[in-house]
Amino acid sequence: MRIQRVLAPNPGPFTGPGTNTWVVGDTAEVVVIDPGPVDFTHAAAIEATIGPRTVAAVIVTHTHADHAPLANPLARTVSAPALGHRPGPDFEPDERLEDGSTVAFADTELTVIHTPGHSEDHLCFRLGRVLFTGDHIMGGSSVMVDDLAPYLRSLDRLRAESFDRLYPGHGPEIEDPGPVIEWYIAHRMQREREILAVVSAGARSVRDVVESVYADVDASLHPLAARSVAAHLRKLADDQKVRFSESDGQVRPVPT
Repeated sequence: MRIQRVLAPNPGPFTGPGTNTWVVGDTAEVVVIDPGPVDFTHAAAIEATIGPRTVAAVIVTHTHADHAPLANPLARTVSAPALGHRPGPDFEPDERLEDGSTVAFADTELTVIHTPGHSEDHLCFRLGRVLFTGDHIMGGSSVMVDDLAPYLRSLDRLRAESFDRLYPGHGPEIEDPGPVIEWYIAHRMQREREILAVVSAGARSVRDVVESVYADVDASLHPLAARSVAAHLRKLADDQKVRFSESDGQVRPVPT
């Protein structure tokens, strides 16, 4: 089974080198995973990679703007359905995928794994012993998380599986998935400890926490870091370790 990367021309602090679009299939039929943003040159590069082959489906891992907007236009061009978990900005699935759904193509199939956390609608796709991870796991970096408890459960689920290689939505392929998944879990638990420590030391807002915990991170990335901090604080509040008001971003330690 051939797996080809087409790199979208959207590099940046949130996307790394750009979005990885994956064209997966044999000499007759393919699927396209995460076509990315609407960009004429990128669409042309995807179509050139497809060549004379039939497209069984255009699939998105989630509906963020760097992954999904090209899906519907490309699907119309190649006469294939656009598939995803749910509608989103600039994306409307022709068919909705749920956990355990399969997408048949080229005498094989992708199996859908619902992996909420980075976003509620996030999906990964298993093909034999490899996994297309979207933004659930990225090559060479951690990820922004909207809802931490489901994210950790999703990581635990993948840790229990056996994969030979990960194909992420950004960054290089991951050839030894086990240690990377372990690092992702350990990283989040370390962040939780750091956030608890700075709240105990006097941080009283999401901004305070970001400026302390992410002091060594470029300030242009602090808005993204604030989303992950809020996700951590929601989990800590659910665990009754802090008091967190999402409406104004204020946080207090739980009296001991």
